[in-house]
Amino acid sequence: MPIPVIMPKFEMSQETGQIVSWYKKEGDAVKKGEAIFSVETDKVTMDVESPGEGILAGITAKEGESVPVTTVIAYLLGQGESLPASGAVAAAPQPEPEKAPSGAAESKPAVISSGAATPVAQRMAVANDLDLSAVQGTGPNQTITKADVEAALAQRSEADGKVRATPAARRIAREEGVDLDQVAGSGPRGRVHEDDVQKFVSSAPQTTLQAQPATAVAASSDYEVVPLKGMRRTIADRMVASYQSAPHIMFTMSIDVSSLESLRKRMNEQAARRGEDKISMTALLTRAVAWTLLRHPRLNSTLNGEEIRQYKTANIGIAVALENGLIVPVVRNVENKGVAQIASEINDLAKRARDNRLTPAEVSGGTFTISNLGPFGIEQFTAILNAGQAGILAVGAVNKEVVVIDDEMVIRPIMRMTLSADHRTVDGAVAAQFMADLRSAMENPDLLLY
Repeated sequence: MPIPVIMPKFEMSQETGQIVSWYKKEGDAVKKGEAIFSVETDKVTMDVESPGEGILAGITAKEGESVPVTTVIAYLLGQGESLPASGAVAAAPQPEPEKAPSGAAESKPAVISSGAATPVAQRMAVANDLDLSAVQGTGPNQTITKADVEAALAQRSEADGKVRATPAARRIAREEGVDLDQVAGSGPRGRVHEDDVQKFVSSAPQTTLQAQPATAVAASSDYEVVPLKGMRRTIADRMVASYQSAPHIMFTMSIDVSSLESLRKRMNEQAARRGEDKISMTALLTRAVAWTLLRHPRLNSTLNGEEIRQYKTANIGIAVALENGLIVPVVRNVENKGVAQIASEINDLAKRARDNRLTPAEVSGGTFTISNLGPFGIEQFTAILNAGQAGILAVGAVNKEVVVIDDEMVIRPIMRMTLSADHRTVDGAVAAQFMADLRSAMENPDLLLY
């Protein structure tokens, strides 16, 4: 019988996946385990392997389209088989709602329309007492998604008589001098979207637009609209949430890395003879940070609701810049690894990050983060905390500077580092001592042997 190809679920919180590209097209023969398409979640981009062998048929999800997880998006057909009579796409069965414990008050179930709703959408509807029978689903087979519920809740909260429009649509309307009453909305229940306003601007005569001030912004034809979605959207949401919820305190310190550079040179000479990866300054820094974190567990912690979790091992995230964003793969148990192994893992993770081959497990579970912009020539900067973590270290470039040692001026390689810490978790004195001990470890790398 036909084998369904579904949108996989990589993470517990994942609700949808966006099709990045199809490696096979309709009618192609596919072998089991062969990559047939790639998916982007809010964390990673991954290839999806074929669940069986057959002819790929009934593809319904296009490249760039977001699809609810567990939705059937194609089939693999054997010889003489045809697509199911109901069509190629079907929403996966939804789980039965959990029964309330004996003696507990029963929660009011969400009313479901003829189209299915994703589990997250159902939970949101129940929490907000929303009748899903009045919600138009935008997913395959009119499946109601989280975005549909959010849109419905936003519409419900708007005052009667006020034009229903997204915040982006209102902003564009203000910039272009458009009266939203004149714009036909394409969203559910006539909600005006950004595209609706832009289409109106491009097609409407100038006389229908309001007078613009002398300092009006550029017309829409003068710029390219890049959708804020996928990884870029996730970064935006998380950075805003982190910066707004965590009171950041910053500490900057200058480090003389003469001894560290000398050690690195000797290690790289040995690595070259053995044919191993070169040791980067980031690898040495990561080892020094792990050594310091175990002596200051308040910085090696996460804030989860009403509890602070202090970890006994250092799982350090290394920020990697991508073409369209940023990702933070995690090097685990750093305190138990040699510098050569740390360097090898960082190189491997960074390469696979740029090739979109990281797994969700490799970008989760970090207890501290390092962001090194030194290779870009940045001398000093501050970084926003990874949500929940107590600290992130912003590392600048190494530059030769004149410093005073024993009342004499000498030239030394200096690196500036800035620690951003969550003041809810860490006091100023604790953060300052962490930086002092980190400097000691970097200026006297022999300490890392203890």
